[in-house]
Amino acid sequence: MNNEIQESFSQMVKAKSLDKDVLGKILEDIFGLLIKKKFGQDANYFIGLNMDKGNIEIFLERRIVETVENPACEISFEDINALGNDEGLELGDDYIEKVDLSLFGRRHVNLAKQSLSQKIREIEKEITYKDYGDKVGEIIVGDIYQVRKNDILINHNKNELILPRKEQLPKERYRKGETIRAIVKEVKKTQNGPVIIISRSDNLFLKRLFEIEIPEIYDGIIEIKGIARIPGERAKVAVESQDARIDAVGACVGMKGVRVHAIVRELNNENIDVLSFSTDPGIYIQRALGSNKIKQLDLDETNRMCYVKVDSEHVSQIVGRFGANLKLAMELTGYNIEIIREEKPFEEYEEDIELVLLRKELGSEIIDLLIDNRLDTAKEVLTTGIEGLAQFEGLDAEKAAEIIEKIKDLYTEEE
Repeated sequence: MNNEIQESFSQMVKAKSLDKDVLGKILEDIFGLLIKKKFGQDANYFIGLNMDKGNIEIFLERRIVETVENPACEISFEDINALGNDEGLELGDDYIEKVDLSLFGRRHVNLAKQSLSQKIREIEKEITYKDYGDKVGEIIVGDIYQVRKNDILINHNKNELILPRKEQLPKERYRKGETIRAIVKEVKKTQNGPVIIISRSDNLFLKRLFEIEIPEIYDGIIEIKGIARIPGERAKVAVESQDARIDAVGACVGMKGVRVHAIVRELNNENIDVLSFSTDPGIYIQRALGSNKIKQLDLDETNRMCYVKVDSEHVSQIVGRFGANLKLAMELTGYNIEIIREEKPFEEYEEDIELVLLRKELGSEIIDLLIDNRLDTAKEVLTTGIEGLAQFEGLDAEKAAEIIEKIKDLYTEEE
């Protein structure tokens, strides 16, 4: 039994990467519990641990008396002689006895092992919680070891990290065994131990990637002033240089776009617009919209509103696919942006188009109807207008408006 305890202790010391002082304190508490169960609650003892070799020695201290009333802290000469340790001691002296570990029964030893394992698990959980709590906001690199329906499990330094669906890039595919980079977003305490949430969709992950790829940002020469993002689709990043000699946007994009392309590849081809920050809200909004086609921009700074007048043919460009460009611009600048569409007078269109060339776009039936009513070109149709076209037999206001809109769209495409 003695050798079994020593060997078990030795293996545990080698296997656990806990601080030696912490582990030593745990062991002292556990073996102290065994001594009190064996000899009584009043027992005086001290424990010698060799954390490097995995050795343990326990010593029990008792006062020598004639008549033993409390065996936990008293011993008689008769008991000492029975132990074969008569060293000329006298009444009232302290007798120190080395306790043979084999005195502890198997039940006590199993209890000690269970208590020890439980305490070590608790400390390991606390260490993991603190370790990853300190890593919140940092990028980690781990290996995917399980792909589930709603989340991905990542192995990082033998710890389980969770990448929930909402923290994933929407169109990204994950495979077991692949290496993945993500940011530590949150660490939660639970009864079963810490739950570590990581993210690839958080804005901070994009910011950290910029710091990795662009030394000027890491060194503080260029500052990221704002990020707006639709994960996996599109992002806008506003930057500002603290050194007048350095172009912030150029430094971030890099020669032939090599720097920003590295980030784009990491984010599964997410489209990233890098723009220069401005303290002037009007300039900042225009840069965020990414268009030089704005005719007029009016600000209501009190209500954080911006009214942007744009020719109708440029509205789709400014709004973006599914409204993404406008949404990101509002998120980045903090302004609600209202687009005011202005119809472009048809007289401003440079070229006219023969209607016979638009059979594919408008349909032969409509083209023949227009020509029968002595309209030969697209400009003539626009001049006639919706009310004029609605007077033609076979057309109503709704169909007339549809024809006008299609012709305007054709001019927009040419633009």
